[in-house]
Amino acid sequence: MKSYKKYLFVIPILALLGACSDYLDIVPDKTQEIDLLFERKEAAYKALSTCYHYLPQQDGVYSTHAFASDALTTPIAQETPGVELMRGKQSASNPLLGFWSGYYAHGRSQESLFKAIRDCNTLIDNIDLVKDMNDTEKQQWKAEAVFLKAYYHFLLLKQYGPIPIVDENLPISASVEAVRVKREKVDDVFEYIVATMDAAAADLPEHITSDNNLGRVDRITALAVKSRVLLYAASPFFNGNSEFYETFVDGDGNKFFNTTYDNEKWKRAADAAKAAIDAALGNGLGLYTYSDIVPNFDSTAYRNDEVKALYNYRYMFTDKWNKELIWGNSDPVNNGDWWTLQAAAMMINPDASSSYGAWQWVSPTLQIVETYYTKNGLPIDEDLTFNYDRRYGVTVVPADDNLHAQEGEVTARLHLNREPRFYSSIGFDRGIYRTWGTKWDLEMRKGEKNGRRANTNDYVITGYVLKKICHPASEGDDYNKLIAYPWPIIRLAELYLNYAEALNEYSGPSDVVYEALNAVRQRSGIPNVEESWSNAAWAITPNKHKTKEGLREIIQQERMIELAFEGQRYYDVRRWKKAAEYFNKPVTGWSVDESAINKFYTVKNVGQRAFLTPRDYLFPIKLDEIIVNSNLVQNPGW
Repeated sequence: MKSYKKYLFVIPILALLGACSDYLDIVPDKTQEIDLLFERKEAAYKALSTCYHYLPQQDGVYSTHAFASDALTTPIAQETPGVELMRGKQSASNPLLGFWSGYYAHGRSQESLFKAIRDCNTLIDNIDLVKDMNDTEKQQWKAEAVFLKAYYHFLLLKQYGPIPIVDENLPISASVEAVRVKREKVDDVFEYIVATMDAAAADLPEHITSDNNLGRVDRITALAVKSRVLLYAASPFFNGNSEFYETFVDGDGNKFFNTTYDNEKWKRAADAAKAAIDAALGNGLGLYTYSDIVPNFDSTAYRNDEVKALYNYRYMFTDKWNKELIWGNSDPVNNGDWWTLQAAAMMINPDASSSYGAWQWVSPTLQIVETYYTKNGLPIDEDLTFNYDRRYGVTVVPADDNLHAQEGEVTARLHLNREPRFYSSIGFDRGIYRTWGTKWDLEMRKGEKNGRRANTNDYVITGYVLKKICHPASEGDDYNKLIAYPWPIIRLAELYLNYAEALNEYSGPSDVVYEALNAVRQRSGIPNVEESWSNAAWAITPNKHKTKEGLREIIQQERMIELAFEGQRYYDVRRWKKAAEYFNKPVTGWSVDESAINKFYTVKNVGQRAFLTPRDYLFPIKLDEIIVNSNLVQNPGW
C-alpha cells in the first residue's frame, strides 16, 4: 500500500465550535488542554462528537446543497446560497457552499473540512492516552475518526478535484514552508481515500443497531461510501478528462488529472458496490416498505398497489433509522430551529390559527417534474401512451386517476398517468397531498387556499410543492411539531444504482444490471426495465435498454428520480460531464400569479441558471487561502 504522509499545520484554538457548546474543539499537542481532553472517556467522547459535528447539515435551508441544481428554486426574495450558486454568483473572493474554507449559513455555519480532518487526526493520535477505556473501544473510536477523515477528503475532492492529502498533523514547531501544503494528483487522492476507508473498515463494528449509537459509522457504512467514492473515480469527469484538464498542472508541471481513460475503474466500482450490497443484506438491511398503521383517510385507498408504493417511497426518506438507511446524520436540524429545510418546503395550512412553522417557498421546478416516469416506467417523451406534445394542456381528471388527483377537476395532462415516486414527491394544482395528519385537495392558483395570496414572498414560485422531505405527520403551526429525522447520507437504493451504472459501463447490459435496477423500480411500483422498454406498444425506442449507451441514459434518469432532492443531482450531473446540458438554461414553472385556468397553465421562466464550462466544474479556492499559501494552484478559470 502506498504510504501517505502529508500534513496540515495545527493552529491553537481559542473558542468552542460555533454556537454549539456541547462540542469541544481540538487543541494542539504539548498543551495542558490536550492532556485533559484525552484523560477520561467522557471528555474523549466529546472529541469524537466534534469529528462528527463537521458533517454538512443538508437539512438546513441555508446550508444544504439540495438547492445546487436545476431541481429546486425559490422566489428571488428568498434565495438560498444554493440557488445563488446555480445563478452564477460563485466567486473566488467569497465562495458559496465551499468546504475548503467553510461557509456562513443562517442557523449553523459549515466549518472548513480541513479543520475537521485536523481534529480527526488529533483524536487518532491521542485516543490511546485515555485511562478508562479498553483497547477494543479505543480501536473502534480511532477507526471512526479514520473513516471520517477519509470521508471529509472525499467531500473536498468532489468540489475541488486535486486537494492536499492530510494524513497527519504537523507539530506546532513546523517551519513556515512545511505548512504550505500542495495539492495532490486526483488519482492519488482517490487512492488515499479508498485505502483509508479500507483501514477503517477493518476495525469498525459490522453493523450498529443500538439506539444510543445510531448515526455512528460501522463497516457497512464504510463499504457503502467506498462504493460511491469509486463510482466517482470511474466517472467521465475524473476518469480520462483530457477535454477539460490536459493543461491543468502543478507548480512543477505535473498534471493534476490523469487524462487517460481506464475502464478497469468501473470494475473496481462495481465490485465495491456488490460488496456493500451483500454486507447490507447480510445484516438485515433492505429496501424500505411501509408497515405501520395506515391513516384512516387512506384505509380504503391503501388496498391499491399504487398507494402502497406511494407510502413506501414517502416514508423511506422520513421514517427514522429505517432498514434502508445505511448512514444518516444523527445531528439534524432540531425541532424548534427555524432554519430547517422542512419548514421552508412545508405547505401553509389556511385553516390553522398559526402557520409560522411552515413557510411554503421551496419549489420543485418543471424540469424535475418532467424527469419522473409515466406509470409505465418510461420517460414522458419515450412513452407512446403519454401525450407529450400536449403535456402542458389541461384536461378533466378522470375517475381512474382519483387516487392522486381530484376527480372532475381540471389540471395539466402532465400531472396524470405518472409513477408513484412523482405523486410521493410533488404536490400540484388539483392534486392530493397527505400532510398535517390529513389529506388535502390542493388548489394552487392565485388567490386560492394553497396559491399565492396578495404579494407575499412565501409562495411556491413554480406552482409545485415539495413533499418528499416533509414528514407526513409534521404540522407547521409550530416548529416543535415538525418531525425531525436523520438526513440520509447514503441508503441501500443508491448502492443498487451504483452497481447498475458501474457494471453497465464496464461490460454493457446484462441480467445482473437489470436486476439491480429492478430492485429499486419494484419498490417504487413501476414495471421492470425489460417490461417497460421491450413493449413496442409503450416504448418509442423499443429495446433501448439492450445497448450500453441506451442503458446508460436509463440508469442516469433512474438515479435522478430515485435520489431527487437529496443533494446528489448537482454532483452526479457534474461527474457525468452534463452540466452544460442541465444547468445552463432558465428553470420554469406555471404562471402562479394568474387565477384563470388557461393563464395559470402557461409555462414561464422563474429563475436563471448559469454554468460556465469548464470553469464551474470545480469550486474556486478562496483567494485568501491562495495568498497565505503560495504553493496552492487555483482551479482553472478562477
